[in-house]
Amino acid sequence: MAETPRFRKDAVAVPEEKHPVDETLPPLKMFTSGLQHVAAMYAGVVAPPMIVGPAVGLSATETAFLMGASLFTAGLATLLQTLGFWKIGAKLPFVNGVSFAGVTPMIAIGKDQGADAIPVIFGAIIVAGVIGFFAAPYFGKLVRFFPPVVTGTVITLIGVSLLPVAFNWSQGGNRTATDYGSMKNIGMAALTLAIVLVMRKFLRGFLQQISILLGLVAGTLVAIPLGMTHFDAVKNADVIGFPTPFHFGAPQFHVAAIISMCIVMLVCMTESTADILALGRIVGRPADEKTIEGGLRADTLGSALSPLFNGFMCSAFAQNIGLVAMTKVRSRFVVAAGGGILILLGLCPMAASVIGVVPLPVLGGAGIVLFGSVAASGIQTLAGAAMEKGENALIVAASVGIGLIPIAAPGFYHAFPKDLLVVLDSGISTGCVTAIVLNLAFNHLGVRKDAAADAEAEAAAGPAFVH
Repeated sequence: MAETPRFRKDAVAVPEEKHPVDETLPPLKMFTSGLQHVAAMYAGVVAPPMIVGPAVGLSATETAFLMGASLFTAGLATLLQTLGFWKIGAKLPFVNGVSFAGVTPMIAIGKDQGADAIPVIFGAIIVAGVIGFFAAPYFGKLVRFFPPVVTGTVITLIGVSLLPVAFNWSQGGNRTATDYGSMKNIGMAALTLAIVLVMRKFLRGFLQQISILLGLVAGTLVAIPLGMTHFDAVKNADVIGFPTPFHFGAPQFHVAAIISMCIVMLVCMTESTADILALGRIVGRPADEKTIEGGLRADTLGSALSPLFNGFMCSAFAQNIGLVAMTKVRSRFVVAAGGGILILLGLCPMAASVIGVVPLPVLGGAGIVLFGSVAASGIQTLAGAAMEKGENALIVAASVGIGLIPIAAPGFYHAFPKDLLVVLDSGISTGCVTAIVLNLAFNHLGVRKDAAADAEAEAAAGPAFVH
């Protein structure tokens, strides 16, 4: 039998196939897959404003407003990343939301500024975002100075720095309350933690991805007959509302706060670069320097615009990269649909305020998993940091040790100038700076050419992907 003739691409003009990243899916699958991304990152988006709001003295209603604004701005930032324009956006299935990295520094700013905390925080984020936007092209060229030993250390410190918040929630949240640390509160936190772990073990697919949300719902239902839930925030919230620009007042610009948030921006850009590299490998479109620049521009522009609508600094959400890897759905338009859903949720204050019904002990139990998973991601990144080479182990040891000072010894820097405390009281900021400086000192400055080449090869390989 004659062999079926084969057509050569250079002989016959054939239309170029779309890369899976650029494919559009049927409307229903687009919506449900986008909703799954929202479910995977919803708790992570509302957690930072939920922490910062009460810490700077906001009421439950104001905190609910802040959460709605964070959902809205996360949606805008996600659209910037996935759809993009000009040289802005990685144009990958990249989800953006409120960064955990800024939580501790923002709380430190709140303690320092009192009633003006939110305007000062927003002013600092705007400046940091603008600086980051113009620095993006240069940062892409500096990626070799941020190997896994640095990014892993920073991500680990982010998770560890947030765990005390979960422990405080588990005890009730209000240290002056008579039931603070009671067996009832801690028992509820333990029950929620157990529910989340059981769901994570036995559920599959979409339900497994939203196990934290399901755990919050189950814990809240158990807490209702125990009198631990309050519905005031939902009763006072509007069904439809727009996050009024500068709702908390015009932004204020304080040097110490700006320095602190610039350090946070550096952390966010480092994390996002690592995530862009990982996601590029997952979807089969390796990220080049241009892609990294576009992604960082979207991150920083989204961060600079967020305070206009009362949102915080934005960066990549690593858990959604894990979702892309698990589902094999690589379309960036699916994630764009998720960004649209986030915007709609942000325009419905009542939907955003529902999370305010969840008792703090329930949040604490789920928060242990949520924040602990961030630390675990950092540890997994460190696993690929070639700890046996050079002084990498020493870099991690010193950076983590210094980063833990504000957590283990909160009054350690009490004798330092007040303006410095905004930076020093953030273990993430001090740990990040320490890791960067030590990595430069041990792996780049005054080292043999072969050792420097090893360090650059490690950085080029990128951090280990975290599921």
